[in-house]
Amino acid sequence: MKILCLILFFHASLQLQCDKRKITAHVGGEFRLICKYDTRHFLFSKKYWCRGEARNTCEILVDSEDGTRTAYAQRAEITDARRYGLFVKVRDLQFEDSGVYWVGIDKIYADIMASVNVVITEVSKPKLRPLSSQVDRPTCWGQPVTVRCGCEQGTGVRYAWYKSTQLEDTLLNNSADIHLQCGTLDKDSDYYCTAHNDISSDRIGTKVTLNCAYKVKQQ
Repeated sequence: MKILCLILFFHASLQLQCDKRKITAHVGGEFRLICKYDTRHFLFSKKYWCRGEARNTCEILVDSEDGTRTAYAQRAEITDARRYGLFVKVRDLQFEDSGVYWVGIDKIYADIMASVNVVITEVSKPKLRPLSSQVDRPTCWGQPVTVRCGCEQGTGVRYAWYKSTQLEDTLLNNSADIHLQCGTLDKDSDYYCTAHNDISSDRIGTKVTLNCAYKVKQQ
């Protein structure tokens, strides 16, 4: 019986495959999920997006035939582009949207389904920007620079800078800014900023190379 279940599960996974098993996004943002399915057998079957811990009890939120009229459906859509794929898009994300979801395809006896874990954070991914001018290049070649870390989303956000080595991560300061200057930095080191509040956190980093070039990721 276990062997039969494994064979059926493997067969179902080949019939529906999505590009993510876990999605992390922030409040107010959006996410997009891209799936491929067996168009030879399910080209005209109804597709849907549902929520629930178990596949047999999940609640359908939106489907490809516009058969749902929930408040969630006003900010979500599932598009069946047939041979080009199956697309799920959810916008205006709320913190309560975190949970287990399923992409499903109607099939007699047992639907074809793939699970996705959605995590919504209140703090968006931090962005780094140098406070001094960097004309036409993202790197400060040996010149002192102050780099500021900031978030576009989140309330009560606190920042901290760390130095990362193979042995450990060391806290440098509890500030949004860090000052990089040759002679005071360890070569080939990673420096990263964390943004966090009482609900969630995220991080982004910058690297100092042997020739004392500060690679600042501007987004």
